[in-house]
Amino acid sequence: MADAKIQELLTKPRNELTEYEVQLLEEYEFGSGPLSILQTAVRSHTQVLISIRNNRKLLARVKAFDRHCNMVLENVKEMWTETPRLANGKKGRPVNKDRFVSKMCSMVC
Repeated sequence: MADAKIQELLTKPRNELTEYEVQLLEEYEFGSGPLSILQTAVRSHTQVLISIRNNRKLLARVKAFDRHCNMVLENVKEMWTETPRLANGKKGRPVNKDRFVSKMCSMVC
C-alpha cells in the first residue's frame, strides 16, 4: 500500500502535491535515495569523507543536512596537498597539509 502511494507521488509534479504529500515524498527520498548515506551518518554519528572544490577533502561528522546538501559538520579535519615552487621556479615535492575545525557550516552555492 505504502509503495503504491509513493509511486503515485513520484509520478505527479511537485507543484500539484499537498504539503503532507511533499513531506511523505521527502522522507522516502531521504531514506532510500542518495541522501540516505547522509541520513545514516547523522543517525549513527559516523565520519564521512567529503570531497570539495580545489582538491580539498573534509573528514567530519554530519550533525544535520538538507536536500540541497547544505551541512552542519562537527570535528572537521580539512586535508589538501600543496606543491611549493623552488627558487628556480620549478615545482617542488608535494606537501600534505591539514587543519582542524570544531564546527563548520558547509553550504552549496
